[in-house]
Amino acid sequence: MFVDYCCFVDAGDAAGLASLFAEQGRIKLGPQRSATGPAEIETIMEKYLEGTTGTSYHLVSSPQIEFDGDRATARVMWTVIDVNAKTGLTVRTIGHHRDELVRENEVWRFSVRKGYVDAMSPAAAHG
Repeated sequence: MFVDYCCFVDAGDAAGLASLFAEQGRIKLGPQRSATGPAEIETIMEKYLEGTTGTSYHLVSSPQIEFDGDRATARVMWTVIDVNAKTGLTVRTIGHHRDELVRENEVWRFSVRKGYVDAMSPAAAHG
């Protein structure tokens, strides 16, 4: 799920990203990117992802998952690499997600996904 999430973001695939969420799943990536349910998540992410394909790549690492039956909690680190024809590749931001997961119809989904920025490059902070 964590890798699929990054691949969908990089591809600009809001529908694919939304499919990773439970029926009442919530996403909170700052004050302007909060939504509940796959349809609302898809709508908000379509706006955010528009025109971003090929401009950055998201890497996920250091997953920590605790299972409790059909529920789980997780923490994963993420890194955003910007692609710029003039300056090359640069690290834009590093952060982490805190997730609540649920198994629905035998498939694991995000119940709650919260994103946090831990470090930002000076260029990203001003741009």
